Amino acid sequence: MGHWWYRNILEPGKLPLLLALLSFILSFLITRTITRLIRAGRGPFRNVSPGGLHIHHVVPGVILMTIGGFGAVATGAHGISSALCAVIFGIGAGLVLDEFALVLHLDDVYWSEQGRQSVEVVVVTAALVGLVLIGSVPFGVDQLTPDEEQSRGVVVLNVCFNFLLAIISLTKGKLLTALFGTVVPLVALVGAVRLAKPGSLWARHAYRRRPKARARAALRRWHHDRRWSGLSRKFQDMIGGTPDRTPSPEPSPERK
Repeated sequence: MGHWWYRNILEPGKLPLLLALLSFILSFLITRTITRLIRAGRGPFRNVSPGGLHIHHVVPGVILMTIGGFGAVATGAHGISSALCAVIFGIGAGLVLDEFALVLHLDDVYWSEQGRQSVEVVVVTAALVGLVLIGSVPFGVDQLTPDEEQSRGVVVLNVCFNFLLAIISLTKGKLLTALFGTVVPLVALVGAVRLAKPGSLWARHAYRRRPKARARAALRRWHHDRRWSGLSRKFQDMIGGTPDRTPSPEPSPERK
């Protein structure tokens, strides 16, 4: 266990990544806790609105990411300075991705249904960084034998093949499968061989003259949403808070 910890976590280059990941997760969790307290009107925390201008926490997040990123480049990312820059960058990244939906929509959708996208991006980012941290390299080149690693041709073919699987998964509308497939090739393979999601680029072109395939894809999507969407929403609500319920429009009065 100690050897694995040293090889995968404490070896040169891994400790800053671990510190950045922990800072990222803690930054997100603390920020969500504070924003939920502000929303509930509890505690001493309030929105920062100097002169009536609401300063979103994505602003200090961008500043911290800039300081951490350029600081790592300027110092050469060695020793204590490397660890400090990693922590600063991780805190900034947590603040920025917590308001990813706001940046994406250019609107304050933090507590709306669209705001769930921020939680999704944070979870996926933490999972991908965690996979890289424990030794997984994008496109699976970490799975090569020593003899294969000496052959550049094998490495290039391996990377290109896994990259192709990830691209196919992406065109089939499976973004998460494509992302995780970059570090776990088997995931990309599963996404590449299964039916595309309705409305995806692959479905619009490959299923255009295949009504049975379109029907199967729609049925599979319905079963998937029925099975997992409820659990996914509960998990997101537990982490990020329940979004505001959009009131249904009131019926217009009948004309006399």
